[in-house]
Amino acid sequence: MNRMLISAAHKSSGKTTISIGLCAALSARGLSVQPYKKGPDYIDPMWLSQACGHACRNLDLYLMERDDVVSTFVRHNSDINIVEGNKGLYDGLALDGSNSNAELAKLLDLPVVLVIDARGMTRGIAPLILGYQAFDPDIHIAGVILNNLGGSRHEAKLREVIEHYTDVPVIGAIQHDERLMIVERHLGLMPSNESGEASKRIQQIGAAIAEQVDLDRLLALTTKEALPPSPLPNPLPLLPSPLRGRGAGGEGAIVKSIFQSPAEITALPSQEKIRIGIARDRAFGFYYADDLDALTDAGAELVPFDAINDAHLPDVDGLYIGGGFPEVCAAELAANTSLRAEIKRAIEGGMPTYAECGGLMYLTRQISYQDKTYPMVGAIPGDVVMHNKPVGRGYVHLAENTEHPWPRPNVPAKEIRAHEFHYSSLENLPPDSKFAYRVTRGHGIDGKHDGLVLHNLLASYTHLRTIGSCYWAARFVAFVRRVKQGAEAQPLMAVL
Repeated sequence: MNRMLISAAHKSSGKTTISIGLCAALSARGLSVQPYKKGPDYIDPMWLSQACGHACRNLDLYLMERDDVVSTFVRHNSDINIVEGNKGLYDGLALDGSNSNAELAKLLDLPVVLVIDARGMTRGIAPLILGYQAFDPDIHIAGVILNNLGGSRHEAKLREVIEHYTDVPVIGAIQHDERLMIVERHLGLMPSNESGEASKRIQQIGAAIAEQVDLDRLLALTTKEALPPSPLPNPLPLLPSPLRGRGAGGEGAIVKSIFQSPAEITALPSQEKIRIGIARDRAFGFYYADDLDALTDAGAELVPFDAINDAHLPDVDGLYIGGGFPEVCAAELAANTSLRAEIKRAIEGGMPTYAECGGLMYLTRQISYQDKTYPMVGAIPGDVVMHNKPVGRGYVHLAENTEHPWPRPNVPAKEIRAHEFHYSSLENLPPDSKFAYRVTRGHGIDGKHDGLVLHNLLASYTHLRTIGSCYWAARFVAFVRRVKQGAEAQPLMAVL
């Protein structure tokens, strides 16, 4: 098998474009390519997934335990495994580099392909490469891909310098080409679900990478023995014995009852599957593949709907509206008056609903963006205002309080680690608003709280992940089932 980390000296070096191109070019050869993305990110994974036809998985050394990272990586391994890093190779929050790209490379034994933005560089590229090699001898830099070159003479000079001063092979050299650029906005690249030409652009990038990167040499330099299987972590030892259930990749997720009776565990197969409507369109597309797997494993059938074009909601028991860019599609969302009215009636009538960031924005009374105001669903008694700078950005820590509506297991509550990235603020909420979380790191809704609770709605700026002890997907499914079945609910299950 092959595995590699595509990293760089600094952010905006072109590693996302090159990773997309590698996924597309290698897939075009008939190879099975599995993409991964280091850190919290929705947009890059959307492009990577589309480039190779496999759902990208996120690996995050801050949010995930090391066993979680290894098990996620191993569980989804394919012929070729490409991990796109974030920021620079040695960048990270911790001084000791414990959550850096380099640490991920060591944990998963990943050969590093260093993407270097070579604009304006000549002889100075040698000490850069030598320094990255010397900084951590445990990191294996398998090769470099030169990016944004100024022509054949520039390429020849750089190759000569690198060959003379270092032992690192040049795997590829990408000439500067505006056609390979993907439009960026405040959260990074434009999501592929917004780009009508995403498939065409991916094909162009793949063709350019196939022509300018020595793919055979890349594969030869990144061939590794498969990592041994890693047991799924067991962060909740106080729960009863596990029962194997269907999980992602055919491995099976560990399913545990949040009650004590073994009879309640055996009742799982007879439970009625519930239907959860999920917004999947140009406005809403920020969903982690592992979360969608967890919702399905917990007994949910995910029913997609288009908040822009569908006039009516599908027949569902609950709603999940993830993140995205509703402000960009605000006029179209506002024009769909029938769907907005149905969603408002459903939430006010008690339909269990979970909304994150963009989903929260959509459920408010209105969004103010670029000097215009657009009416939204109106289920949340507040107004969204877009700003030029981030309001909340980065990792967050949450402490769950008693207002949280979802059933919880009979184990001590733990701090929830998650992330947020929003340029909007939620204003004019009633002073007696209830919240599910106290924010101990980050901003959330008002700098102190997040997770607005109203009727059976939980809406937050925070993006949760079903990892470690934060198994939100199973709790939400259990909540939907409890509401559907009433007070005499079937046993509540948690999928880890």
